[in-house]
Amino acid sequence: MPLHIVLHEPLIPANTGNIARSCAATGAHLHLIHPLGFSTDDRYLKRAGLDYWHAVKVHHYDSFEHFVEAQGENAGTFYFVETWGEKLYTEVSFRDGDYIILGKETTGLPTELTDRYREQTIRIPMSGATRSINLSNCAAIVLFEGLRQLGFPGLS
Repeated sequence: MPLHIVLHEPLIPANTGNIARSCAATGAHLHLIHPLGFSTDDRYLKRAGLDYWHAVKVHHYDSFEHFVEAQGENAGTFYFVETWGEKLYTEVSFRDGDYIILGKETTGLPTELTDRYREQTIRIPMSGATRSINLSNCAAIVLFEGLRQLGFPGLS
């Protein structure tokens, strides 16, 4: 089973396009939880993903609850990436089928989600010079750590 990237209400089409390109390169599935801050026909979205959109398995959901319901009881672990997570992203053991969940660029994930999944909220270490790291960079950093732990399955 592949790893999954989940974007909760993303706002910036170029970030989503870059993340889609990472998903195409790794076989990860991309899950988009609406509302989106752009149209999926947006030229910036397509430009950032270049011609890789055909190679990405993209799933759309009306809400986080709809997303959870669609994954079923046998879903992998949900890991929520937030700047204040108590665990580093390198301190968790990723397994096939796990989900890396990132929030919107301006406000992150809703507190009702991170409160509910506090033990599964992870962070990327950084200096105090910035508020956060770009969303597409965060997705790539955590995705490739998960793939490294799994031995880069299917990648050469």
